[in-house]
Amino acid sequence: MIFTDTHTHLYYEQDAEKQAQLMERCFENDVNRLFLPNVDVKSIEMIDDLVKKYPENCFAMAGLHPCDVKEDYLAVLEEIYNSISGRKIYAIGEIGIDLYWDKTTLEFQQDAFRKQFGWAKDLGLPIVIHCREAFNEVFEVLESERDEKLRGIFHCFTGNVEQAKQAIDLNFHLGIGGVVTYKKAGLDLVLSEIPLHNLVLETDSPYLAPVPFRGKPNESSYLIYIAQKLSDIYGVSVEEIANVTTENSKTIFGV
Repeated sequence: MIFTDTHTHLYYEQDAEKQAQLMERCFENDVNRLFLPNVDVKSIEMIDDLVKKYPENCFAMAGLHPCDVKEDYLAVLEEIYNSISGRKIYAIGEIGIDLYWDKTTLEFQQDAFRKQFGWAKDLGLPIVIHCREAFNEVFEVLESERDEKLRGIFHCFTGNVEQAKQAIDLNFHLGIGGVVTYKKAGLDLVLSEIPLHNLVLETDSPYLAPVPFRGKPNESSYLIYIAQKLSDIYGVSVEEIANVTTENSKTIFGV
């Protein structure tokens, strides 16, 4: 049984011993594939270091997180894009629009989003979308970019059934994390109308820890709790959840 965490910031842990322990707990829980979203220039080196330590298990992305899109975003984008040369990148992410913290940067975020779309299409890569309080804005960009090259993951999907179906229609899988274990989230009801083959698993570690660790730092080894919840929702074994979602991740990332 192999689990794939399609979205983890495990590299944030820079203490070598603690980082090794995090990885060891992953392996103990059959989480053997971890995809590492980039957020800014600083995270590039941290991601590369973890990939170097675990080349069979860790896979890098490149992108500028929407919360890090500031007035100097064009220069930052250039630096991130230039870092791709000579590295093996499996997706452009995490990118998107976030209107939770700051709505004043919407125009910058939209432009950065579109520019990074261009990278993905030129490089033949999927994109990993961060969307927070911005479904309408994100879908507006996606619909305008719709073509056969557009594909990827809606990271940390927390939308309704209609939004889920729209994302799937745009050739995206839904990234399902710890929120599905929260009683009042309602995501379990949404997924009851969405086929398993449209999903991938993620933790967004160190954020959004699943029950029974809600409110504490998350880690990729906790993916098992998300899989158990999906097992309950879909009425299939945890092994089936692992197999289907890992195969989906291979289709998306090509590895």
